[in-house]
Amino acid sequence: MTATTETSSAASSPRNPRDGAEADAAVVSAGQVVDPVDPELAETARSLHDPVVDWFAAHARDLPWRRREAGAWGVMVSEFMLQQTPVNRVLPVYEQWLERWPRPADLAAEPPGEAVRAWGRLGYPRRALRLHGAAKAIAERHGGEVPEEHAQLLALPGVGEYTAAAVVSFAYGKRHAVLDTNVRRVFARAVGGQQYPPNATTAAERRIARALLPEDETTASRWAAATMELGALVCTARSPQCARCPIAEQCAWQLAGAPEHEGPARRTQSYAGTDRQVRGRLLAVLRASKDPVPQSDLDQVWHEPVQRARALDGLVSDGLVEPLDGGRYRLPLT
Repeated sequence: MTATTETSSAASSPRNPRDGAEADAAVVSAGQVVDPVDPELAETARSLHDPVVDWFAAHARDLPWRRREAGAWGVMVSEFMLQQTPVNRVLPVYEQWLERWPRPADLAAEPPGEAVRAWGRLGYPRRALRLHGAAKAIAERHGGEVPEEHAQLLALPGVGEYTAAAVVSFAYGKRHAVLDTNVRRVFARAVGGQQYPPNATTAAERRIARALLPEDETTASRWAAATMELGALVCTARSPQCARCPIAEQCAWQLAGAPEHEGPARRTQSYAGTDRQVRGRLLAVLRASKDPVPQSDLDQVWHEPVQRARALDGLVSDGLVEPLDGGRYRLPLT
């Protein structure tokens, strides 16, 4: 339902990391984590909710996964695709995907290789296999309907804490902290007074996210979408547009004089010349052919044989490519 225009998540943590045990929880009741109330943080939360939600009402992008007709399946597909991938690249693939597979059962009925083929050049193609696996589980365990309970979503293949929270919040309007890279950056600045959040999500960040969550389910769902959109459009990583921010006057980072980041260097990822690039070129050849591809065709995509063989072996190990007799390869059928 919401999305990032930045690829900064690739420089820190994946968009849907599965959380570890909540050892920081003060109380666990009915599956929900409850923290002691920090009066100062509670007051901060109350002061942020209205301006951020009102800003979202006026400035939210009209994205297809936010429309009512998208349903829970449309939201889930968007969340898989938007991991580490900007909106402009996702939009055409998303629309083609939902036209071809409007329900989980439609995707589940196809071989997993067709999901990889349709994924195109979105990158990180294992996401396509995971989405296919989730669709099969939904068809088999939930009558073809995306479950609305957080625990049931977490039990699906390829669904982590972030994706489960995003689906129940954006598709079903339930109260869950949705903590992606954009939201983490907004909270780091507005509440923590830091330019950037840590490279990996911390227990302290999760506590803050839960403390800032509005009590009302409808407002909480809007807040989750609004903070993500604020981070994507205004509170960006490289060029924050603080003059446009609805909470600039309350932002701890601005009030501190917008200090430069002093923590560990923010990680960046290269692409040119990496195994990822070689894998992408190999997959492009396989996606373009409905028939098995001989080794000689794959040998043409990269000049360095050792790296090319390593990349192909990795694709086979990841289940993205199926080797056949006679030195031929295809996208997986099972």
